[in-house]
Amino acid sequence: MKLYISAILTMATIMLCAQETNSTNNEKWSAGRPDGHAPISVMGDHMHGKGEWMFSYRYMYMNMEDLKQGGDDASFEDALANYVVTPTQMPMNMHMLGAMFAPSDKLTLMAMFNYLSMEMDHVTRMGGTFTTEASGLGDIQISGLYKFFNKNRQTMHAQVGFSIPTGSITESDVTPASSPNEVELPYPMQIGSGTFDTNLALTYLCQGNVLSYGGQLRGILRFGKNDRDYRYGNRYSLNNWLAAKATDWLSFSFRLEGVSVSKIEGMDPNLNPMMVITADTDNSGGNYLNSGIGFNTYVPNGPLKNLRVGFEFAFPLYQDLNGIQLQNRETMTLGLQYAFK
Repeated sequence: MKLYISAILTMATIMLCAQETNSTNNEKWSAGRPDGHAPISVMGDHMHGKGEWMFSYRYMYMNMEDLKQGGDDASFEDALANYVVTPTQMPMNMHMLGAMFAPSDKLTLMAMFNYLSMEMDHVTRMGGTFTTEASGLGDIQISGLYKFFNKNRQTMHAQVGFSIPTGSITESDVTPASSPNEVELPYPMQIGSGTFDTNLALTYLCQGNVLSYGGQLRGILRFGKNDRDYRYGNRYSLNNWLAAKATDWLSFSFRLEGVSVSKIEGMDPNLNPMMVITADTDNSGGNYLNSGIGFNTYVPNGPLKNLRVGFEFAFPLYQDLNGIQLQNRETMTLGLQYAFK
């Protein structure tokens, strides 16, 4: 349902944008505006001209707190009626380094590296509390982007990529039940996926004199199982954003995203699904309707030409989760992008 809402918005906005840009005398879509890039949280949104490089850094903070069962709020007591332990909060920090290079006007290559650190606070059925931690390098993302057309200030490109399972799936920490020994942590506290995953996307961009629109359909498809005999669920999303150019160097954006994530398939034999809700694969996946507001800045001239700074604050509008899980709260993304030839 959340993808349908996003799809309806996509079609309506494309028709309005196409109507506005039909009178632009075959001008091409331009990246040389503050709204020439998507909100900083969106990946693979743009391409580059032949011979151009871009390096980027993003910092993302995401917080998960309190519980939901399906679409309803749930209490810790609800979880502890069936499990010995429940998480109460999970903040995560991610640092992302990206590189893009265009060997031609129609092809751009992209690589993304990330480092994650996260904590998970817990409460036990007996009223005790404890925290586990995990950090490390995540999976490496490699992609190619191919442009189909660029005319009447409209452009469309496809992305085909895959992830290399460089992130750990054996993170462990000490818990009250395992002390003084470490025990393997549940699925949300692992750094990587452990599988080679396919990343496919189709992005449409439309640019008016002041307003611009972007829509991106994306699927992350997972095949096989990792060394712990499971794989994460497939993820499908439809992202829409509308940006307004305030000046030659500043734009503001609003984003709406529908997401559907399948359950984890298989089971890690080292985890007890009756101990904590995060070790039970029935408590994974769901449907989300997310939103975000942000701004982009762009340096059009001078020694720092093509330097960009972007920020976005994102928050969920609706969540319908499988089983009982921590619910998503706020996500903040801050990033720098610099392009040159």
